[in-house]
Amino acid sequence: MTFTPRTPRVVAARRLQRRRDRDQTGRFLAEGPQAVRSALAAGVVLELFGTEAALSRHADLASQAPVVSPVTDDGLAALAETVQPQGLVAVCEQLDVPLAEALSKGPRLVAVAAEIRDPGNAGTILRTADAAGAAAVIFAGEAVDPYNGKCVRASAGSLFNVDVVRAPLGVVDELRDFGMQVLATTGYGEDDLDSLLDDGSLAGPTAWLFGSEAHGLPEDLVKAADRRVRIPIYGGAESLNLAAAAAVCLYASARAHRRPAGGHGVAV
Repeated sequence: MTFTPRTPRVVAARRLQRRRDRDQTGRFLAEGPQAVRSALAAGVVLELFGTEAALSRHADLASQAPVVSPVTDDGLAALAETVQPQGLVAVCEQLDVPLAEALSKGPRLVAVAAEIRDPGNAGTILRTADAAGAAAVIFAGEAVDPYNGKCVRASAGSLFNVDVVRAPLGVVDELRDFGMQVLATTGYGEDDLDSLLDDGSLAGPTAWLFGSEAHGLPEDLVKAADRRVRIPIYGGAESLNLAAAAAVCLYASARAHRRPAGGHGVAV
């Protein structure tokens, strides 16, 4: 049997495009082969919808899914949120990890997305944090839903590789209680990122606080952080966008964590 847009299972899955239904069911949609592969590896796929052509082309993925539901092209289009869908959409369990549980694992690097509203930026931070070796990404305060379809796609599968935490805005004390230094990113910070990298200040466990592109970090978080850090601008640009700033900071920490003990400064 091949399902259509009106088949009840397709209708139920399509409702997960809305945050209210994701919150109520604890489920979300992952679209495309890359996301499906990562979701299967994480063991969170409940059902895989696919067109006949896509299920044939990605038989290795279909063989791993607990339930496979063939759909018409129209049925798949109803589930997908992209203009040119790639033929696969999985219904997945949400992966939320409590803050204390994530921190009890002793992470060396954590990214905090504080009231970031743009799903594309949030997904890019997830992807960058994963690439830089961060163990967790914390969505603090009134942040975007990490299971928003655009966020899931922008994460390019990294949503399934790191601990995803949703927490209140006031996370600084708990981060510090677990032995992490807390660094706030701000264009007006008294500390320069290059200087912190050169003097070894980034060698310890670090949580980076990132605010929304439109409004920056909430002032309470800026004040609560151990240090306020600015990224040096060497050219004529006024500033970096959020995703670029997050990449620069997270990779600075990743570099510091991989230096030999006592190896401060830049080799020449």
